[in-house]
Amino acid sequence: MTTSDDEGAPAPGPTPFEQLGGEAGVQALVDRFYDLMDLEPAYAVLRGVHGSDLHAARQKLFWFLCGWLGGPNHYIERFGHPRLRARHLPFSIGQIERDQWLACMFQAMAECNVEPGLRERLEKSLFGTADWMRNRAG
Repeated sequence: MTTSDDEGAPAPGPTPFEQLGGEAGVQALVDRFYDLMDLEPAYAVLRGVHGSDLHAARQKLFWFLCGWLGGPNHYIERFGHPRLRARHLPFSIGQIERDQWLACMFQAMAECNVEPGLRERLEKSLFGTADWMRNRAG
């Protein structure tokens, strides 16, 4: 996420993690994402996949996003390599779940006032990752 096209050298300027405001900004984004998932009927299918308690999911997404965005590797320190697809295999993820996850995250980014240029970059990266998580048709 934070490399340039020049042989994997770090991209100049602040990381996406820094642009979001560090841990506080990432936590605000994650909190808004899960709050929306709980509040908005449009995300009901996605919410149903997560079970009754969102606490562990909130924490894991926060830890993951910190490192993915160029900040501290909290997730890796606790669990090792993210192995995202393997860790999501127990959950039935199709196009509806993917689309609701993305819509919920995009809405959270907009409501958290993520800068438009950064938001566009994140939306492209998140789409690729979310699409890769699909493990069933439909």
